[in-house]
Amino acid sequence: MPRRTYSAAEAARALGVSLDTLRRWDKAGKIRVERNSANRRVVAAVEVERLKGAEGSEELSARNRFRGVVRSVEIEGLLAKVEIDVTEPARVVAIITRESAEQLALKPGMGAAGVVKATSVMVEK
Repeated sequence: MPRRTYSAAEAARALGVSLDTLRRWDKAGKIRVERNSANRRVVAAVEVERLKGAEGSEELSARNRFRGVVRSVEIEGLLAKVEIDVTEPARVVAIITRESAEQLALKPGMGAAGVVKATSVMVEK
């Protein structure tokens, strides 16, 4: 029998976000939750799937795809600015020179930021 609900912690894990983020989304109305008899958050499986997006729906071959939830849409004239909160775990892979890696003293487990440089960002549903 397919799963019908998730605890808040399970839903957060399935979406690749922290429990605090899931709580903020609840307060902001970005995710629909119910409360169980112990007044704990319970998230319907269909709601988790809605936020994850349809699996296998990707038609592009782009590897730097970051699924998420639309935070805002600002339309002005012919343009629209769309801001998306990323909801799934992501991994960034960079090919850099040996000299750069040594200058940064990069080691597994240390913090670092990957910057994706592109001339355009496309939005898909």
